Amino acid sequence: MVRLLLLLALVVLPLAAFAGWRAFRSWEPDPDRYPVRGIDVSHHQGAIDWQAVAADHVVFAYLKASEGGDHRDRRFAANWRAARAAGLKVGAYHFFTFCRPGADQARNFLAAVPAMPDALPPAVDLEFGGNCGAAPSDADLRRELTAFLSLVEARYGRQAVLYVTPDFHRAYGDALPRRALWKRKIVMPPFGGRPWTFWQFHNRGQVDGVTGPVDLNVFAGDPAAFETFAARPLY
Repeated sequence: MVRLLLLLALVVLPLAAFAGWRAFRSWEPDPDRYPVRGIDVSHHQGAIDWQAVAADHVVFAYLKASEGGDHRDRRFAANWRAARAAGLKVGAYHFFTFCRPGADQARNFLAAVPAMPDALPPAVDLEFGGNCGAAPSDADLRRELTAFLSLVEARYGRQAVLYVTPDFHRAYGDALPRRALWKRKIVMPPFGGRPWTFWQFHNRGQVDGVTGPVDLNVFAGDPAAFETFAARPLY
């Protein structure tokens, strides 16, 4: 009997784990409530078939352009051209580091991203994961982030979007300038505080045209609201 139970456990537990993994990979928020779906990518996704992405109910894409004061994503230019050609609304994001002045980082981003009137607002990735070991004060972070935003927003004529993880938001939420927020919260509604504009709800999602896992996002509104947001000027 014990042997039979052990054998059943060896069979049932892996099947349950596999079923749970499949359910996790395929989860998404209610599409009737959040019909505007998007992805964010970097060179880690490799070559992307953007026509297939667009055909899989993906409306927008944010592409990593730069990081810190000198790093550029090697697939940004190709992704930018191909995603736009596929008809997606496209924006660029910068990974903001604590160890370089904000103005230096802005110049790096500006050199990588063309100014296109139909592009989505630029986005700033603010998180601890993958960042340097510095722990700036609220005042220092706001000063350097403001320096970044002043240069970037002046070039593109749009207020930037701030991507924040839960731990970053808890640590620095009060120091952040008033901008649209892109909140990360995997398979759970975003954390409290200021309302969100984008919600990254998955980091291991699946989309046609992308080999392997990809970040999935939704917009907080219907298609008409998204078009209004996408066209909103700085002033």
